[in-house]
Amino acid sequence: LGDVVMLDTGLIVDGYFCDFDRNFSMGPPSAEIASGHAKLINATHAAFHATKPGIKASGLYRVMANIVGHTTGRLGHGLGTTLTEWPSLTDRDETVIQAGMVLTLEPSIEISPGKILVHEENILVTDTGAEWISTPAGPVIQVIA
Repeated sequence: LGDVVMLDTGLIVDGYFCDFDRNFSMGPPSAEIASGHAKLINATHAAFHATKPGIKASGLYRVMANIVGHTTGRLGHGLGTTLTEWPSLTDRDETVIQAGMVLTLEPSIEISPGKILVHEENILVTDTGAEWISTPAGPVIQVIA
């Protein structure tokens, strides 16, 4: 009871990929899991609001890392005609984000040693900010009774 299943899924439309993750709790989640999931949602929304042409990939990484406490790895990537494209949202990627890019925002958080939660949304970078492509998840992890 309270175990979490994470689905990392997507599909291809007209040759273009989408990629998103969702978490499902088998019964009520523990307080640690609920808190971790809320941080993932907050990190995703914070990065969405920070996205605009001119920010660097590393800047989006830092927005999410500051919320989830990440220090390594990547927290998102580009999407297009291949599933994982440049840029990579890492602390070292200095790629300047431009209008027309499609990105995933994919923060992760370690709940306990060796156990992580991941959440992922897809966005389109516009001239003034970003638009959701995937329907953003709310703060509550979906519970399956």
